[in-house]
Amino acid sequence: MMSDFDTTLGSLGIARTATATPTPAASNSQGLNQSDFLKLMTAQLKNQDPFSPVDNTQMVAQMAQMSATSGIADMNSTLKAIAAKLNATSSSDAMGYVGKTVLTEGGTAYPRSSGGIAGAVELGAAATDVVVNISDANGSVLRTLSLGAQSGGTVNYDWDGKTAAGTDAGAGPFKVEVAAANNGATVAAKSLVWAPVESVSTPASGNPVLSVTGLGSVQLSAVRSIG
Repeated sequence: MMSDFDTTLGSLGIARTATATPTPAASNSQGLNQSDFLKLMTAQLKNQDPFSPVDNTQMVAQMAQMSATSGIADMNSTLKAIAAKLNATSSSDAMGYVGKTVLTEGGTAYPRSSGGIAGAVELGAAATDVVVNISDANGSVLRTLSLGAQSGGTVNYDWDGKTAAGTDAGAGPFKVEVAAANNGATVAAKSLVWAPVESVSTPASGNPVLSVTGLGSVQLSAVRSIG
């Protein structure tokens, strides 16, 4: 059965090909493109009443509408090209992370060649007491670092790799847990650790993902700093 849209086109001498079983994409393409617009305008001029021609103002308005439609289509194509270029740049930049260390959220840390670890605590607000607990792989606490009162934001710390008894803590890996309070009230705190980037994966869609030692997959947006 012909729709009102088909009837209108037919009266202007424009045929529209119909498919027996419209696909979802075809059923959504009911808008007019630039070619359809030109056909409609030409048919309008051909079929106008010679004693009552199309008003010049209306003709200019239709031309302006066609120009705007064409401009929007060109702008969409340009934006798609820019997005593709930015994604390619992001993937290329991500490859530069391989072999470097990054500071990101995590609870597992490997010691430096000189021993010990460096890390940070990301505070959601000011705190009167900030604590970092460093444990071995079995969960036994090796050292507790008290960072005291701190304002909100990122607070760095450095552990020398010695236990509370002054002995060498070993080669790790170490578990890191942080806690913060403000006069007894809990303050949101995240543990940030430095870890090496082993490789980068670049999926067909989406952002590149870093493979980080001890932490697994890490999004580029989760990286706080690069060493």
